[in-house]
Formats: sequence, C-alpha cells, structure tokens
Amino acid sequence: MSAEPYKSNAKSVTARALAVLAAFDVEHPLLTLSQLARRAGLPVATVYRLAGELEDGRFLDRDHAGRYGLGVKLWEMGLLTPVHGRLRETAMPFLLNLQYDCRETVQLAVCDGTDAIYVEKLTSEESVPVQSRIGARIPLHATGVGKALLAFSDESFIDAILSMPLTSYSAETITDRRALSRQLAQIRQRGYAESHQDYHRGSTSVAVPVQVNGLVKAAIGIVSYTLRDDLSQYLPSLLHAAHGLATRLEQTTGNAYPGLNGLTQDDTP
Repeated sequence: MSAEPYKSNAKSVTARALAVLAAFDVEHPLLTLSQLARRAGLPVATVYRLAGELEDGRFLDRDHAGRYGLGVKLWEMGLLTPVHGRLRETAMPFLLNLQYDCRETVQLAVCDGTDAIYVEKLTSEESVPVQSRIGARIPLHATGVGKALLAFSDESFIDAILSMPLTSYSAETITDRRALSRQLAQIRQRGYAESHQDYHRGSTSVAVPVQVNGLVKAAIGIVSYTLRDDLSQYLPSLLHAAHGLATRLEQTTGNAYPGLNGLTQDDTP
C-alpha cells in the first residue's frame, strides 16, 4: 500500500521540519533532495537547510550517493513509543511460542487511522517471509489481522470504514458493504477472523483480537503463503497467545516498559 506524499503548506519551522521527516515511509526509505522536497511539498532551498540541521542532530542521515534517510536518533526515540516499548516487547514471548508451534509466519498488528500496521513479524525456515514487512500499512477489510481489529472496534468506527470505498486487491476481496458487515458480525460471534487470498494471492490467514478491558488493542495472526486450509488447528495456540498478551498488558497498565522495569534482581543478566 503506497503512502501519499506529505504535501505541506506549513509556515512554522517546526511544521516544516515535521513535513520533511514525514516524507519518508516504508516504500520511500531513501530520498534525494529533490524527491524529499517534492514529497514534503516544500521548496528545495528550504528542505536543503532543514535537512542539514536534521542531519547534524542525527535525525537524518545521508548515504554515499547523497540520498537522505531517517537517522539513528529517530530509531532511538522510536524505541520509546508505546507500540515498541510496551506492546511489542510484551508480546514477543507469546509470539515466539506461537511461531514455534505453527511454523508459519506470525504477525502482530495494531489499528492506526483507517489502516492496520504490522508491529512485528516472525517467520521460520519453512515459511515464506517476503510478503509483509514490519511497519507496512495494510487494509482492515482484506486481511486476517485487519478484520480481527475491525470486527471488535467501536460500532461508530466500523460504520465509518463501511462508508468508505473498499478497495479490491483480488477476486476474493469483499467490497460489498453488506457482505463485509455480515462477515464482521460472524467474526465477533466466533471470536476469530479468516482471510483466503483477500489481499495476497496464494495466502491464507487466521487471526484473533487482543482485548484489554473490553477494548481491542492489537491482533495476532498466523499467515501461510501455501494456501493451507487447516490453519484453524492452531486456534487454541492463537487464542492462548492473545489471552496471555492481554492479561500481561492489563497487569502492567501504566508501565511503559514492562519487559525492562519488571526485571527482578535475579532476572538481571
């Protein structure tokens, strides 16, 4: 899913600097000066000055060809976000156990705006790891984790998604609002979502929501790129992982880094 350029009409220095940083995404990790200016919607001269200052602060970096990319300072700051410091770190043991059990690709996703975002992905030697990447945005209506997130969201949010045009990614993608509404109701009733070539040809998936205090916080899914029709056999393990993660998140409410701050003296390396 390709992101649109930021296109800024910002006047403050801060807003312009943010427009420069927002020009980068998963599909545009490296940009020339002219590309950066175009995607930020700012004059080249302005971007040249801002990029230099951001590079000095390690927020941007330049490769041997002169292309700009996000710098190590942003990586350090990214580790402090709730998605990484709290959700991802807390989820990792449960994801590892699940991936060991199924030997397929295991994904952790959250909802952001009208999309889902992959927060983590684990693969094995037997699975095919090239179809998704951490940080990629995916549609809510055409993926297993996306449907699990959508089905258990607030009714007002579901209505908003159903009122939007539903993009078709394959012959299996549901783009009829009534049909999707019926499928979401079925997912809520049975507690898990399935996807069969809805987004990628040749892929199947099963996913469940991670609910904390009645609110969906994430979704965990198992994906096969060999058209397996027996992924439901892993539902007990999948539900166990989701329940374990939800319980751990409830227990560590208010703790931004449960994996670190929860260490005892005996746990410290």
